[in-house]
Amino acid sequence: MNVYLDYAATAPLLPEVRETVLRTLAEFGNPDSLHAYGRRAAAQVTNARDRIAASLGVKPSEVYFTSGGTEADNWAAIGMGTGKCVLSPIEHAALLSASARRGGGAVCCGVGTDGRVMPAHLEATMSGDVGLVCVMAVNNETGAIQPVHELAALAHARGAYFFSDCVQAAVSCDLKSLCAAADGIALSAHKLGGLKGTGALIVKRGVPLSPLITGGEQERGLRGGTLNVAGISAFACALEVTEARKKETAARMRRLRDGFERAVKAALPDTVIDGAERAPNISHLTFPRADGALLNRLDLNGVACSGGAACSAHASYPSHVMLAMGRSRETAQKGIRFSFGAETTEEEVGFAVRTLLRCLEA
Repeated sequence: MNVYLDYAATAPLLPEVRETVLRTLAEFGNPDSLHAYGRRAAAQVTNARDRIAASLGVKPSEVYFTSGGTEADNWAAIGMGTGKCVLSPIEHAALLSASARRGGGAVCCGVGTDGRVMPAHLEATMSGDVGLVCVMAVNNETGAIQPVHELAALAHARGAYFFSDCVQAAVSCDLKSLCAAADGIALSAHKLGGLKGTGALIVKRGVPLSPLITGGEQERGLRGGTLNVAGISAFACALEVTEARKKETAARMRRLRDGFERAVKAALPDTVIDGAERAPNISHLTFPRADGALLNRLDLNGVACSGGAACSAHASYPSHVMLAMGRSRETAQKGIRFSFGAETTEEEVGFAVRTLLRCLEA
């Protein structure tokens, strides 16, 4: 048996998305061309933009298509507003690294041992010319849900814009509410069963935004490059399907995730469940007896999971999220992330528990 428990890294392509892609690929025109082929492609992009905006409760003109969440994070960190950026130390590596290139500089606020950024942590760093605050809605390693509404209100009270990476939040959280609270958010299609290589930066009208990629008039002159028509159409479809099934899917994932954790804790009481107030699809567990080969043993025995963010999977250094939460370097390398999806079954969860226990005894 082979079990996939790495949905936080990427989700399988939805059947509805596959059908959308096949239909869209029949129209090969460049959406910026003025002839009939181009106009048909442009109409597909417009249709997708309108549908995504409706799903998020924003204006179509506030949706900017990108190559994914990494580009959207980079664009926000570098191009939203002016002045210093304050961000949490548990952000995605894309935002942490890009913020160093911001003209006004950047500084990290604190984070609790539970993996959450509270208003007091942010308040302590809100001095000087702060123009942008960045705190992700759901941490991609622990699943910890951040108090975005309170943090955004604090940023606004200090005259700063607020950006939230919502890539992981899109699976289970209320995106309309997050969009209403923040001045900008980032999304990635493949986390929702869409195509890899497609994402979006949502920025409210009136928020200053400088270009990240120049060389074309696409996306109102702010993001050059030929648009990925098939990916964008698939993104709209994936988002609509996810929104329609979100409540039911989230409840089911929580039930499976909680059952998985109960079984592991019953057999291994010293297991640490990392994070608090978590999204229902992510379980980050620290095993005191784990070694560097545990992930490989799990994979060889049929369980696909990860040691954290997929973008850092090949790195040997400890998780920056765990370090920010106060873990030692040794402990920070003993965590495993299991993430569940709409297609995960109880049988697969049971198999994963048995395999995990066997691999830890090896």
